[in-house]
Amino acid sequence: MTVRRNVTPRAAAALALTGLLATGCSAGQGGDNDPRPAASSPSVTPHGYVEGAREAAEQQSRLLLNDPVSGDTRVLDLITGEAHRTARVADAVRLDTDGRFGHLHTAAGTRVLDSGAWTVDHGDHVHYYSAAIRDVGEFPASGGAQVRGDGSVTVVTGADGGAARYDRADLEQGGIAAPRALPGTYTGPVVPYEEHLLALTDGDGTARLTVLDREGRRVTAPDAECAAPRGDAVTRRGLVLGCADGALLVHAEGGAFTAERIPYDGAVPERERATAFRQRPGSDTLTAPAGADAVWVLDVTEKTWTRVETGPVVAANTAGEGSPLLVLETDGALHGYDIATGERTARTKTLLTGGKPAANGSAAPVVEVDRSRAYVNDPEGKRVFEIDYNDGLRVARSFDLDIEPVLMAETGR
Repeated sequence: MTVRRNVTPRAAAALALTGLLATGCSAGQGGDNDPRPAASSPSVTPHGYVEGAREAAEQQSRLLLNDPVSGDTRVLDLITGEAHRTARVADAVRLDTDGRFGHLHTAAGTRVLDSGAWTVDHGDHVHYYSAAIRDVGEFPASGGAQVRGDGSVTVVTGADGGAARYDRADLEQGGIAAPRALPGTYTGPVVPYEEHLLALTDGDGTARLTVLDREGRRVTAPDAECAAPRGDAVTRRGLVLGCADGALLVHAEGGAFTAERIPYDGAVPERERATAFRQRPGSDTLTAPAGADAVWVLDVTEKTWTRVETGPVVAANTAGEGSPLLVLETDGALHGYDIATGERTARTKTLLTGGKPAANGSAAPVVEVDRSRAYVNDPEGKRVFEIDYNDGLRVARSFDLDIEPVLMAETGR
């Protein structure tokens, strides 16, 4: 694989900071001059320690890439620029991730790949880890399954509404143990959140919010309904569920769960509803297509919806917090929009080979966003572009690959 650079890659920062890790976050220690044993001592377990992993000074971002036709799968290390081969998975229709594990969905089941990169967020600080890339195995679920997870559990919800829980520790050790079936059936995915499971149960045509414990037992049912639910996202403010009239924000504090509506400003036709959210992981700003030629931006903090008129939308995302709205349009270019004014502020060259997304029925390209860069996959051109969205959408690097990266998801964030 060839990496083309316009700037020095961000890996240089990691090399400069690696030496700071040992003193950054150790439980029960008083700082650099603490006379107690260093974290490397066998008698001391450092705060945030993960067995078998290497801690780094910055986010260890990687891209999971798959060509559904050939089944070829790669993990692109965005620090080193190296592409690593991993298990072949043919006929995948979707790829999603929980931040570490990639889930390649096929008609036969869901293949789980460990990207070997993840972040542990302790609220006031974070730890960045990397480990070996490996094929974990397969969840026995159909292509319509939805997978959601956190640091402790992963829940697979089938197209029939049945759900099963897997312990995250088993996945981290490289295997898939027998699942624990959850009682009942659910409308949409069961989502781990704040040491509980949040689920929607169907009642008289309208889904009602239910809070379960990790065994699937009902804990409480806040007085909240969600008509025609589609789309979900976890933010720092809580879990967002897409509903026919807008969104439902579920929040936990002191063990109590509350739900608050964030309605659209007026009636929205079904074809223009927000039904699939994209975000920078953890961000409180969500995006979703609003029909063919516009994008919804949901500010969870302010509890407001903004509809930004754009060109024909292929994919959209934003880093939030004053960053531009990034929209890949059918002209094959990435466009930047000011969310407050709706004005277009920047445009890249045409990124997609042929000038527009391939019309072969394959999945559309996506826009992945982290704290400093965005990534756009060009399947036909066998490339991925790295975009500096804080510098007028400058193309910082491009990665030439030996596969067509039809499906793409970023991990390590």
